[in-house]
Amino acid sequence: MRPSERHLRMRLLDAVDEDRRDVDVLLTALQQAVTEVHGLGGMVHLPGAGMSGILYLVADSGLPESMTRPWLIIAVRGTAPPGKAARDDTVIWHPDLAPPDPLPGRGPAAPWPARLSAGVGHLAVPIPSGGRRRGALSVLFAPGAEPGTAEREFLNEVAAWMSGRLRSSGILDPSPTLLRALENGPGPRGSVAPRDVERVPSFTYTWDLYTGELTSDLPVEEVLAGIDPEVMSGGIEAWAELIHPDDLPGAVAGFDTGIQMRGGFQGEYRIRRQDGTYLWIEARARTITDEAGTPVKVIGTIRDSSETHAAAESVGRALRHMSDGFVSLDTDWRIGFLNHAAERLLGAAGDVVGALLWDIPAVRAVPELEQRCRATAAEGRPAGFDVPGPDGRSWYHLRLVPVPEGLTLYITDTTERHLREVERVAAERAAAERAALVQRITRELAEAVTVQDVMAAVADGVMTPLGATGFIMLGVAGDRLTVVGSRGYPERFTRLLDGRWTVRDTTNPAGDALRTRAPLYISSPEEFLKHYPETEILVRNSGKQAWAFLPLAVSGRGIGAAVISFSRPRVLDDDERTLLTALSGLIAQALERAGLYDEATTRARTLQRSLLPQALPELPQVTAAARYQPAKQGADVGGDWYDVIPLSAARVALVIGDVMGHGMAEAATMGALRTAVRTLSELELPPDEILSRLNDIVGELGTDAFATCLYGIYDPVTRRLSYASAGQPPPAVAHPDGTVTFLAMAPDPPLGVAAPPFETLETLLPADSLLALYSDGLVESKDRDVTSGMSRLAELLTQSVNALPAAPADASDLDALCATLTSALLPAHGALVDDAALLLARTHPLDADDVAEWPLPEDPVAAGQARDLVRAQLAHWGIADEDLIMTTELLVSELVGNVIRHACGPIRLRMLRSRALICEVSDASLTTPHIRHTSATDEGGRGLQLISALCQRWGTRHTRTGKSIWTEQPLPATP
Repeated sequence: MRPSERHLRMRLLDAVDEDRRDVDVLLTALQQAVTEVHGLGGMVHLPGAGMSGILYLVADSGLPESMTRPWLIIAVRGTAPPGKAARDDTVIWHPDLAPPDPLPGRGPAAPWPARLSAGVGHLAVPIPSGGRRRGALSVLFAPGAEPGTAEREFLNEVAAWMSGRLRSSGILDPSPTLLRALENGPGPRGSVAPRDVERVPSFTYTWDLYTGELTSDLPVEEVLAGIDPEVMSGGIEAWAELIHPDDLPGAVAGFDTGIQMRGGFQGEYRIRRQDGTYLWIEARARTITDEAGTPVKVIGTIRDSSETHAAAESVGRALRHMSDGFVSLDTDWRIGFLNHAAERLLGAAGDVVGALLWDIPAVRAVPELEQRCRATAAEGRPAGFDVPGPDGRSWYHLRLVPVPEGLTLYITDTTERHLREVERVAAERAAAERAALVQRITRELAEAVTVQDVMAAVADGVMTPLGATGFIMLGVAGDRLTVVGSRGYPERFTRLLDGRWTVRDTTNPAGDALRTRAPLYISSPEEFLKHYPETEILVRNSGKQAWAFLPLAVSGRGIGAAVISFSRPRVLDDDERTLLTALSGLIAQALERAGLYDEATTRARTLQRSLLPQALPELPQVTAAARYQPAKQGADVGGDWYDVIPLSAARVALVIGDVMGHGMAEAATMGALRTAVRTLSELELPPDEILSRLNDIVGELGTDAFATCLYGIYDPVTRRLSYASAGQPPPAVAHPDGTVTFLAMAPDPPLGVAAPPFETLETLLPADSLLALYSDGLVESKDRDVTSGMSRLAELLTQSVNALPAAPADASDLDALCATLTSALLPAHGALVDDAALLLARTHPLDADDVAEWPLPEDPVAAGQARDLVRAQLAHWGIADEDLIMTTELLVSELVGNVIRHACGPIRLRMLRSRALICEVSDASLTTPHIRHTSATDEGGRGLQLISALCQRWGTRHTRTGKSIWTEQPLPATP
């Protein structure tokens, strides 16, 4: 026997329906056992009534009747394997099948089959129970086939499964109900049950428990007409064979309990007449014990109770055919009787009588019934309540009435009444929901500020309650109806509808509704095409089956139409039409307000965009990209700004700032500060001086004006970034190896409250580093503090910077990175709490070959040396443009001459090849040269005029040791 097959058999048994009858359960398990161990057949014996040493055959499989007849009733004390297995609680194997031992004082109940083959093996295993009484599972095997260990273990497993399934049914052990049925406890030894006071004849019987003899004081046939007169001579087994099969378990269990408890027994059951009919008898009994208290006899009386049952059956017939369901329960909550109406709900009487009420599938669907029944029984007062039927559509009223024998349950079908009540409640609830719906949509429309807000409020508030699947908002633009927004329609349909209908055209329903100022309802495509045949292409492509067209008008002026549509033909009822009519006015007013608000927002956004750089400059030393996201949708504008400013000596200024607050005043302040920064940058001031001047400007604006700003200067020659901050978060630096750090930052307060001087810091940037300057709105939100936001920014930069191409990077790459960072850091839905600005700059240092620098003597010969150095350097760079060479010699000669005449040394000359040709002459003087107007007689003053005329740009920059005068000339185009 393979373990997999054994486990499969047990899984099949576990799948046996819990509602199956006990006999069916035993038979199913027996068949599985016999099949699995390859047996000839099998039997199941369970303990019965009378002496505790009797076993009854309750199920058999695969055996002819001639073989099972001798095993109907067997003794526990004997040599038969079932008895020994039950008595000794062990597995018994007999290699040669033999008849069971006769019952005490009796011969075999049936002859043993004459043609039975020799060597048929008999294996029996005990069926355990909660007490000492056990049954037995037997399997017969073909001659020479002895079961092995696996077969015996499997039969033990099946027996244990049987025990578990039957323990709750009371077959293996008497139930508390039977124990409570005992009369008055044990009586005196030798006493008999009292005679029935009624005049119905009865007889007294005596059952000797040692010999099994059964005697009576009167012939049985005189009291019980039609009963076989010889039944008493056959002993208790013959009497048991007359008991109706349905009554046998209760009768034998009652006898057995009475003997075990040394008490009495009273019960009613049916016995079979000789003609095959049954009569009801009432049996009373008392157990007689000896001096040691051991049961020796049972003495009792029996009378015919058929007339009583006939009267009860008359009442039962009335109960059985009444329209309401009726169920009688005993004190153990088991079903004793149910009529036809109850059978239709709970199941056939043969399947549910005797079953625990809570085990009935239909009752399990009402989990509170058990609690109600137990509470009613405990209180002793009738109770009633409504429950839904198991089909989920019907309703029943259950009335529980306690009675001495248990509880009666009346079941009345209240489905129709319940439906009427449900309809009434539903109508009231629908009215309340409509009122709440109008209130909710009114509130949401009052809070809507944009046209899309109005769209969302109407779509979310109306489509679901009405079961609509489509919504379109149309607006009047000139004489055309344009699509403002839609839900539940494909884009190709809205493009097809947009601008197709006119306001005055009578061939479309939206124009008709707007012209008549009355809603228009169309219940089907056929109705649509009947009235508007020219709209066939729209109807066919819409995918909808019913429509409601609501006119939107304000102060007598039509501004649009709302179209609500359904995916199936539908006629809206009066309540729904009233609701939509009321909503059309609210939608129109909200749409009018939203349109004005959107216009103001557009103007505000246009103003704000005009204050920011329209495009960042394309510089060889810095590749830059930026993003700006306003705080919220609406007319308010913010104060965040950024800038990239070219400076002298191929340097670049990087700026980001934030004016606190939102509004036109803040936007104007932002514009003024950005202009001031560009102006101050032309003066070649260092970062700390720039912030000091900005602090003065903000301070003059008033006590409630505050701004933050970070100003940095990148020098591509030294690769150094000089920067100063007033309240801005520190910039992030993504190094070429992918690591990200934040620059050290002095804790200077915002502009307007700061006390100069500001501190300028410097850092050395590796070639092709990526700088990220940002406002706090990018990294801080209501759900995230600044520190967490900066950590998230660093994480995103680490992930993204390696994906950028090697330097020089294109600005489009940084623009894509800007989009990636802002989409990850800013909420995807909903308005921002604060403006957010981001400026990315990738730095590119000048190559050493593009920089040349020389010291010059403080002597008039310095001008000539400068011209020679310039010509030689230009030749080294491969610049052969003679005009540029001569112009550069003249400019340098003039600059050096001015230093010799008006300043002091040391003198240095530097040339840079960048986006232009840059020449610088430095000295130790702080005097700034200025262009003067000269007369015809002046001998000097024309040098700076000449410089201004010969170069593209020129200027003076103060340094730590003096000043530098620089010029810029365009380089010739590369072939």
